Amino acid sequence: MPKKPNDAHIEAWTLDQLAKSAFFHRKLHEWKLLEIADQIDQVRGENLNWDNLNISEQAWNKVIHRGIKPVVVFAHPFVLQTVHGSAGYYRMLAMVSQKSMKRVGISLDSYEAGKPIPNEEMAITIAHHLNRIVSVLVEADEEIDAREFDLWRGMAAGSQAQGSWQNNKGASAEVAIREVILRRLQEREIISGEEASATRIDLGDGRVLVFADEPDVAIYQNDVPQVAVEVKGGIDPAGVLERIGAALKSLQRTRQENPNSVTVLILQDVSMTERAKEDLNLSTGTVTYLFSAKAILEDEEQREQLFKIMGI
Repeated sequence: MPKKPNDAHIEAWTLDQLAKSAFFHRKLHEWKLLEIADQIDQVRGENLNWDNLNISEQAWNKVIHRGIKPVVVFAHPFVLQTVHGSAGYYRMLAMVSQKSMKRVGISLDSYEAGKPIPNEEMAITIAHHLNRIVSVLVEADEEIDAREFDLWRGMAAGSQAQGSWQNNKGASAEVAIREVILRRLQEREIISGEEASATRIDLGDGRVLVFADEPDVAIYQNDVPQVAVEVKGGIDPAGVLERIGAALKSLQRTRQENPNSVTVLILQDVSMTERAKEDLNLSTGTVTYLFSAKAILEDEEQREQLFKIMGI
């Protein structure tokens, strides 16, 4: 029989799931998948010339006979050049990666990020390549359902997000809290999607938010720390004292730079021991506010309190 997980392992895995889900959700909006799809759907494709774009006759007829707008399925140079970011829409529809596109000599990264495609020749090259692949996919289905195209793009987006997650994944608690803060900044339109993964973010009011190692999150004004946030995860009680000690040293350094700074410590409470609680009780001069990671992730009031403290 498989070993039943204990409470500590359940919380650790749940935190990992929350971090990953938040990361994927942010990528959905960062890549503007819905906005770009809506823009493409508004294009009057019936006014475009679809000849010589490497679309097979069988695939074209299947799409037309189902009453699906061709512009939703097949790439057109006009759309690629006028709807910025649409190269990513059609690449994901073809279910191919950015890396594989580079292997065939077509780099789309900058175009997917919103940079205009420089000329019609490049737009035609992209359309020809992706339409060839999409035509084969359409031909392979006996019947085409328009909802399937969303699934095709979703599969490619999920694969791309997984790659980004693997490249950026750190300790789950730190990643999860960072995602919460980034989502807040996006909701308040303080940062754009392109800047969402940056480590240094201008808050627009003279303050700068920085993601780093020590502290994990800090807000500066004129290079003077105003708020410092340390996040310490981990489920091993044996190492909690070391983790808390490292966090306290980081926050103490912030206080040395600015005695009036606000310091926040966020802990994964499952690993808290009585000794650790005693150490924290003796550190009230170092830690202004103490939160549990679980509370920040699951309790809206606690999140709002953190955001108020940070001034975001």
